[in-house]
Amino acid sequence: MQVRDLGRMAYGRAFDVQRETHGGVLAARERGDECVGTVLLVEHDPAVITVSRRQGARAHLVADDGMLSRAGVEVCETDRGGDITYHGPGQLVVYPIVDLNRLGGGGLGLHGYMRALEGAVMRACAAFGVETHREKGMTGVWVAPDEARSLELRKIAALGVRVRRWVTMHGLALNVTTRLEHFGLIVPCGLTGVGVTSLERELGAACPAMPEVKRVLVDAMAEELGAVVGDE
Repeated sequence: MQVRDLGRMAYGRAFDVQRETHGGVLAARERGDECVGTVLLVEHDPAVITVSRRQGARAHLVADDGMLSRAGVEVCETDRGGDITYHGPGQLVVYPIVDLNRLGGGGLGLHGYMRALEGAVMRACAAFGVETHREKGMTGVWVAPDEARSLELRKIAALGVRVRRWVTMHGLALNVTTRLEHFGLIVPCGLTGVGVTSLERELGAACPAMPEVKRVLVDAMAEELGAVVGDE
């Protein structure tokens, strides 16, 4: 499993890279190459709200054009699963473009793949001292309410994927030093009554730098997916 760091990149261009990489993984399958795929790392800049094709997702955009303009946030449609979410600088977005037929020691189903992505985020957060969990009935990774910081359940990482010919696209977004106020432009993931958080919000000055988060999360993904990681 190769890793390609795209740095900061606009959502549309990164989506083009995803599609190009997807085609390459399918071609590698046909050739019988050993590599199971490529993990793309990116921070989206300019900031963007992505809206899926799920019925009602657009209604969860609560900001008008003026608010979006003042915040410097674009809106793009996407073909991933899920609902609506925000991406911007300070948020680590991970797009694993991988062949599920070649993962997990003989193939990995979609449910197992999603749980593996959640598990990787949970491992990474634990490595930095943030306790997280899965929340029944809600995809993603969550931080429990606590009296010290927040009395509400809050999401630290969101997931949304698409699978075509059993090769994945899209993936996960982990809030590191994300501008959390931008989530106020939407109903994140279409869920009411819950909040969002970041490693910076939870750890303060102890928040790790983005390169360290990338390294730890990629290693955790390799563990969860049963793959060997190498630089592209």
